[in-house]
Amino acid sequence: MRASRLISLVLLLQSRGSMTAAELAAELEVSERTVYRDVEALSAAGVPVYAEQGRGGGYRLVDGYRTRLTGLSREEAEALFLAGLPGPARDMGLADAVAAAELKVLAALPATLRDAPGRAGQRFHLDAPGWFGESGPPPLLRELTGAVWRDQVVELRYRRDREVVRTVEPYALVLKNGTWYLVARVGGGPARAAGGGHRTYRVDKIVAVRPTGAVFDRDEGFDLPGYWREQAEAFLRSMLRERITVRLSPAGLRGLRYAVEPYAARHAAEAGGEPDADGWVTTTLPVESPEVALHELLRLGADVEVVEPAGLREELAATARRVAALYR
Repeated sequence: MRASRLISLVLLLQSRGSMTAAELAAELEVSERTVYRDVEALSAAGVPVYAEQGRGGGYRLVDGYRTRLTGLSREEAEALFLAGLPGPARDMGLADAVAAAELKVLAALPATLRDAPGRAGQRFHLDAPGWFGESGPPPLLRELTGAVWRDQVVELRYRRDREVVRTVEPYALVLKNGTWYLVARVGGGPARAAGGGHRTYRVDKIVAVRPTGAVFDRDEGFDLPGYWREQAEAFLRSMLRERITVRLSPAGLRGLRYAVEPYAARHAAEAGGEPDADGWVTTTLPVESPEVALHELLRLGADVEVVEPAGLREELAATARRVAALYR
């Protein structure tokens, strides 16, 4: 563990230039005393690390010093070649950059680890798009990728029930189940103070992108994974806004996650009461509408019973009678 920590310390200094003992301790999750000992060990081993005194000082490496990737374990080296998704990288126009980076990493690896990309590629393949999505990336994905990299303010024409025009600061691109989304901050200056904020746009509904020539200052405190989790939960809550009451057999409770959205299945499992004498559980289930719920619950056959609303219960019973009549 200490060898791995020493390598991490060197790489941190190599990438960030100068860091204090407190900053290194926070990054490595150790005490400052441990950092002092690690720096002494590195110096004794010939790594040119030195301390700058005074305000703005800290530990640094001698200018020009670079370490080769000889400290990687086999697992770490193989994981590096799984870090990128070939399909999405190609869609964003980054395939050549990813290939060049992999070649450079491969050249820096010791001979004993040169088979890492082959081993990883033959054991894992990451296919992000869904089965029935449209083939090919959205037409304007590469233009948006460039704007995201360069922090360029752009004007979007976006198709909803009608076309709207928005001037946005493109923060990030997210690939969810084969669909690309743009996360952008709307408005600048006074407009942002008046209520502008981050919004999410489906890239395949963007019909035009025009750079304005301006660049924006990125909010370094913006948490993209956190924002996306909140947006996904909010979207599901807004979509699954109705509640129905159902009884589920043990098999129905297990199979619910294959019939409805995971969020709805999780809610039903948490809201369920104690099983009755036959093992059936009564619970509430979030649904988009009774019409959608009818088709979803038919997948569970006789392992689900709708208690309320009465209209959905009657429609499910009528559908069951029509199915039974076909097989009489």
